[in-house]
Amino acid sequence: MGERKKVKLLGTWYSPVVIRVKIALRLKSVDYDYVEENLFGSKSELLLKSNPVYKKVPVLIHSNKSVCESLNIVEYIDETWNSSGSFILPSHPHDRALARFWSAFVDDKVSFFCVFLMSNKFNLFLL
Repeated sequence: MGERKKVKLLGTWYSPVVIRVKIALRLKSVDYDYVEENLFGSKSELLLKSNPVYKKVPVLIHSNKSVCESLNIVEYIDETWNSSGSFILPSHPHDRALARFWSAFVDDKVSFFCVFLMSNKFNLFLL
């Protein structure tokens, strides 16, 4: 179904949540185009159109429809390309809940640290 439609990922090279989506796409052997976004400069029109609420990455565009937030994207990939290998997330509801918990932990804690490191504020500590 979804395998023949064009897939595009909007992201940044330093974001662990973007890397999570890239891993999911590779696990499912999905071909995609990658668009690097500059979150500290002017954001692209495609990003602003694709994620008008948060205006941040990652954003997966599939069949001209956007999916935002890495956990949602991983679940979407898992469900859309379900014939490509095994499932990414566990099948048992409790195990899926645990996977979502730890993924949210990474989003909340690790992502903040990565953004801090890449911001201009970090450069002050290097002087």
